[in-house]
Amino acid sequence: MDDYRGENRIVLRGQAAGEPALSHRNHGVDYYVAPLRVPRLSGVDDVLNIVTANPDPALWAVGQWVSVQGEVRSYNNRSGQGSKLVITVLARSAQPDTVEEGENRLVLSGALCRKPVVRRTPLGREICDILLAVNRPYGRADYLPCIAWGSLAAHCGELDVGNQLRLEGRLQSRQYHKLIDGEQVARTAFEISVMNLLPEENQL
Repeated sequence: MDDYRGENRIVLRGQAAGEPALSHRNHGVDYYVAPLRVPRLSGVDDVLNIVTANPDPALWAVGQWVSVQGEVRSYNNRSGQGSKLVITVLARSAQPDTVEEGENRLVLSGALCRKPVVRRTPLGREICDILLAVNRPYGRADYLPCIAWGSLAAHCGELDVGNQLRLEGRLQSRQYHKLIDGEQVARTAFEISVMNLLPEENQL
């Protein structure tokens, strides 16, 4: 697994939902995080955090349609506030778009780093939670929570730690509430919804 380079590609189209805010500096470059509102066909919106270097304010003006190509990233939040695992999209390119409809598709390949957990909804539909480790080319990895449904859930549930998996899906946001000091606090979780399992490619 150490020399396995994972595939990590995401394409998004949505509307800028807030002004970019400074996130961090790396090798002298300032990186900002900007929320992108990506509508689903169901009418629900996913609000995803885009990390981009030195963003153009005009491109990220609220309401502007933006196309993003990049990679899904994860890091551990050690501040004690918010989710412990933070999921963002590192933009490799971002440009204005005139097609006013959402797009959200990704391809990932990596290894399972936790035993899959299969459960059922109250209506009896099968769900499988998996955690996929996607190696970067320079020794680090992104740990990405994924969820599969129905027959895909049954298949994923048969896999084990270390199994390689290549999938197609979408990055989605989900609201939930957590009880903290007796109060219900709204939180946002991010996960990959698995649409298809794909064959491995030789170049990986």
